[in-house]
Amino acid sequence: MALDPSAWRGRRVFITGHTGFKGGWLSLWLSSLGAHVTGYALAPNTEPNFFTLAKLSADTGSTIDGIQNDIRDYPRLLNAVQQAQPEVIFHLAAQPLVQRSYADPRETYETNVMGTVNLLEAARHTSSVRAVVVVTSDKCYENHETHTGYVEDDPMGGHDPYSNSKGCAELVTSAFRKSYFSSAASETFGGSLHTLIASARAGNVIGGGDFSADRLVPDLLRAFSQNKPALMRHPLAVRPWQHVMEPLCGYIMLAERLLKAERSFAGAWNFGPADMDSVSVGQMADTLCSLWGQQASWLPQRDGGGGGGGDSNQPLHEAKLLKLNSAKARTQLAWQTILPPEAALVLIIDWHNAHLRGDDMRAFSLQQMSDYTTAITR
Repeated sequence: MALDPSAWRGRRVFITGHTGFKGGWLSLWLSSLGAHVTGYALAPNTEPNFFTLAKLSADTGSTIDGIQNDIRDYPRLLNAVQQAQPEVIFHLAAQPLVQRSYADPRETYETNVMGTVNLLEAARHTSSVRAVVVVTSDKCYENHETHTGYVEDDPMGGHDPYSNSKGCAELVTSAFRKSYFSSAASETFGGSLHTLIASARAGNVIGGGDFSADRLVPDLLRAFSQNKPALMRHPLAVRPWQHVMEPLCGYIMLAERLLKAERSFAGAWNFGPADMDSVSVGQMADTLCSLWGQQASWLPQRDGGGGGGGDSNQPLHEAKLLKLNSAKARTQLAWQTILPPEAALVLIIDWHNAHLRGDDMRAFSLQQMSDYTTAITR
């Protein structure tokens, strides 16, 4: 498993959601490989946040061109894409939280579904675009909570608004691929045969720089820092945990194949951990407590709810079991995860402690990327 740095030197890349946790890590990674990155997103929604700490804004001397705007604003998005003339687009802009989707379903669907429509519309009206990777979620599947991991052609679904919106985004992506980017007839309606579209479905992503509410690791670290026991909504819920660098590596490898005009890679892809690394919320919390020390602890929340951390007191539905089958990525992309959950948590604690010390978090994050890149090429 390896990346091809030469594929990114001087490459024009457009990333939506670059101010978010995953988008920030991806922007930093691609810019470090020599890509000319243009980001399009709202301002960061937490304080602190990875975007600021990694010095990704223009006023810090970053090489990333940032545009602050809403993915739901199609005219401005189209103008931004056409001005940037990217060869590759990574679409990560989203409303990413299950709990928030219950509170504001309209925002969730408008952002996650129509935002995807807007992005793909902009791509088909920009002749420079050769590859698009639409990032959705492992929660896009119709989840029957079985122990068998979902494969890419399993039905889309989703019980809660967030999960359902991601299933809808996958259907939108498939429809655009078939209608505008896969046949000679599609060019009649403004499509292009030289643009390849893929979608990526990752597991539960964790890593340094995630400060969101209602996510397991950030909730645990906040509680530990305050010398309080963390409250877990559903400690028995099982999820496919993986460090943020793992799926991002897969997205980059996938885009490299699309740039080579390998049409068989234009489709849906799972990027999840090995089956043994899909463990429960309680197991992850126990491991993080042990690594943190200092009498760190957690308690189950009495009224239950879903999987993950957080202190919401509403018993909202979230799946108790979710697994991905990533055999396609392993066999066709030669991609696989290399960091078991404990190793991922060690990296997160290292990042968190460096932040608390006041270290240069851009340099620290780049060093973690460099170490990871070395590890995957051994």
